[in-house]
Amino acid sequence: MTQTLWINGKQQTQIDVRDRGFAYGDGLFETIQISHGKSQFMARHIARMRSGAVRLGFDVSVVDQLLEDLAEVNLPDDGVLKLTLSRGVGGRGYGYATDMGATRVIMLGPKPAYGNQAEEGITLRVCDTRLGVNPTLAGIKHLNRLEQVLARNEWSDPAINEGVVLDYEGFVVEGTMSNLFWVKDGIIYTPSLERCGVAGVVRDFLIEKFSADGHSVEVGLYPLADVISADEIFVCNSLIDIWPVKQLDSNYYALGPVAKAAGKYLGEEYLA
Repeated sequence: MTQTLWINGKQQTQIDVRDRGFAYGDGLFETIQISHGKSQFMARHIARMRSGAVRLGFDVSVVDQLLEDLAEVNLPDDGVLKLTLSRGVGGRGYGYATDMGATRVIMLGPKPAYGNQAEEGITLRVCDTRLGVNPTLAGIKHLNRLEQVLARNEWSDPAINEGVVLDYEGFVVEGTMSNLFWVKDGIIYTPSLERCGVAGVVRDFLIEKFSADGHSVEVGLYPLADVISADEIFVCNSLIDIWPVKQLDSNYYALGPVAKAAGKYLGEEYLA
């Protein structure tokens, strides 16, 4: 399956270089797994995009326009759907006109070939790159991913699958492309994302499912030492689903039951 693009409802591949998404990262995106012909967690992805549009001062009706564009697209049985909104074409400078027309992009492509990480577990490293604390942008999936780009390119060893990123105060935030959970003494922990980081739709789903099933789930600010001392660690996102962690730097972990339960939750959701 090759990548296919629709821009503002038309199948094409070019965007004006004056577009503010290109010039300033002024926009939002969602990356959605297509499985068995169904867009997984679509309602959650669109809710996050709407929330991000409000935060950035977009006219939220552009999200509806994007969904109208999508209704004309035939989805494959399996693949990756990426939805992008930018502020649109504007003049020079950071200021923007309130009547600008947003740019709407739909991209379909194949699923990445990740291998057996879900069964065998992955290796994490701690990144040197730190995330800036900015509650105004925290949680949303805006187009400026430079911090993640820098963090991910700290290593080239194929044996390392993901990196853990901290903020400038030393608190654990997330992976470079994933959200982070760990278990200690029967309690499930995940970092707060009210100061920085991306509030993943799978993360939010798992918090709800774990809590509904009676698990103790704690969300807060935690130092790296808390993660290192965990009994079990796993990461998640909309494409990888659940990856249990077998190694974090020089520390080793068993593939535990909570990650298996998380994978079961997702499997049941996808087959519903």
